[in-house]
Amino acid sequence: MNVAFFLIPKSQVTYVTEGSSFRQGMEKLHRHGYTAIPVISREGKYLGSISEGDFLWNIMSMGSTDPYELEHARIDEIISDRTPPALVTTPIPELWDRMLDQNFVPVVDDRGMFVGIVTRRSVMAYLMNRKGTARTGDEMSS
Repeated sequence: MNVAFFLIPKSQVTYVTEGSSFRQGMEKLHRHGYTAIPVISREGKYLGSISEGDFLWNIMSMGSTDPYELEHARIDEIISDRTPPALVTTPIPELWDRMLDQNFVPVVDDRGMFVGIVTRRSVMAYLMNRKGTARTGDEMSS
C-alpha cells in the first residue's frame, strides 16, 4: 500500500492559485467550509497552504476590512509552510505520523507538482474499516 491509496486527486481538491486575492481565498474557504487549503503555482507546483488564521492575522495587520484592499492584497503574501508536502513515495507510517498534526497532507510528485491531498478523515475511515470497528454513533456513545 502507498500514499496513492488514500489520495484525493487534484481535480477533486479545493485550492487557490498564486496571484489570487485575499477575497478569492476567503470565499473559497467559506464556500467549502474548510479551515485551510493548498496554494498552487500557475505551473501546478505546491507552494504552501493558507488558513483562516493566516487571513485573520494579515487582515488585522492591514488594519482594514475594506473590500477594495482585500481585492488587491494577494494570497502570495500569506502562504504558510506549516503544511509541508509528502512525496507520492512517502512511507505510510510517516504519512500517519503527519496526520496527527495536520487535517490534510499535500502530496507532490518528484518534480514538486501538486497531485492531491490525503485527509485525516480518509486515513481514519480506512483504519476503522480495517479493524472492523466502524460503528454507528449510538454504539460509540454507550
